Amino acid sequence: MSTPAWILETFAAMMVLVAEVSAGQAVIARAWTRRGGAGAGIAVSQLLMGIAMTGILVSGLRILPNAVWEVVFAVMTAWFAWYLWRGNRGRAAASVARGHYAPHLVHSAAMLYLFAAIAGPSAAAPGGMSGMAWGSAGSMPTLHAPMLALIFALLLIAFAVHDLDRQAGSGVAAAGAGPVAYTAERLLLSPAVVKGCQVTIGVTMAFILIILI
Repeated sequence: MSTPAWILETFAAMMVLVAEVSAGQAVIARAWTRRGGAGAGIAVSQLLMGIAMTGILVSGLRILPNAVWEVVFAVMTAWFAWYLWRGNRGRAAASVARGHYAPHLVHSAAMLYLFAAIAGPSAAAPGGMSGMAWGSAGSMPTLHAPMLALIFALLLIAFAVHDLDRQAGSGVAAAGAGPVAYTAERLLLSPAVVKGCQVTIGVTMAFILIILI
């Protein structure tokens, strides 16, 4: 059964919004340094995920072939794995799973799997552009190793629920900014916005994986 186009377009619109917010966060990344120095990397990763998933949900907005996205998310997965390992050496596995970079690592790994596992006639779009096609433009693609897709979907949902239950931290102060810039930074870097972007990415990614299983 095909997924109604309006549902796909709604999720795509949310991804566009996440990408725009993440772009703003990346621009003012200096304000993130108090959170460990990787705030800019997190913002850029969410920007790329938003762009990639928008192209998955609406094929006309696809901008890169799957092979390029595979490389991007392979690098991103390795980067978050290194940060998670560096910050949690000697700690228990449960502590690592609750670490700041754990959900970002799972997000990146899930995106890597998604682009690497797409199979079927829709995996290659006209003109050599790889990607997924929806609706009447092409048949629904399938995924290699669908059990892995289910595992990723469950992990993504679990992290989303954990993020929603977790109490938001304090906001990030923006030193040396004018009133307008200060307000923009406080809004974009507020705990609610940061959490909202992370949860939205996880839920959208789980949705994509589930409808392709």
